[in-house]
Amino acid sequence: MDQPLTENHDFKNKDYTTSNLFKTEYTDCTFTNCNFENSDLSNISFLECDFLDCNFSNANVMHTSFNDVTFKGCKILGVIFQSCNPFLLSFKFIDCTLNLSSFYQLKISKTNFSKCTMHQVDFTEAEAKYVAFKDCDLLGATFDRTNIEYSDFTSAFNFNINPALNKIKSASFSKENIYGLLESFHIKIIE
Repeated sequence: MDQPLTENHDFKNKDYTTSNLFKTEYTDCTFTNCNFENSDLSNISFLECDFLDCNFSNANVMHTSFNDVTFKGCKILGVIFQSCNPFLLSFKFIDCTLNLSSFYQLKISKTNFSKCTMHQVDFTEAEAKYVAFKDCDLLGATFDRTNIEYSDFTSAFNFNINPALNKIKSASFSKENIYGLLESFHIKIIE
């Protein structure tokens, strides 16, 4: 995709709900306290960009490229990530709210989620190997035919993962959250 290039630029306190972000390739840019709610971010490339305290709720990310992108303190409700460009896809999420977002059938191996609220996030058929879910609230998140081999759930909570329906080889869990693996079998754990 031949796009103009915007690099090493800081965007602060911008509201893209009324006028869309210019369709270009953004490299090494920082977006701080920007509002992308319901915005059309389709066909935009973000390379080595940071999004700090931004609102991405219901943003359209169709064919959007995220390569080495960090989201920190962002509100990312209802974003359909499976429609983004999967080529060189890599991002991490720190202290974000991702409720109702979807990674359906997406390859997100080695993604880091840290201190995120991820209620009802869809990971159905995703390849999520070596993913870290550090201190993440996964209430109502869907893991169905998901490959979570070697992933770290040791400090995650409120998840319900059926080992019979998912690939969980060498995934890490703690004694405190092992109930999330047994809940679907209706097993009682008595201490």
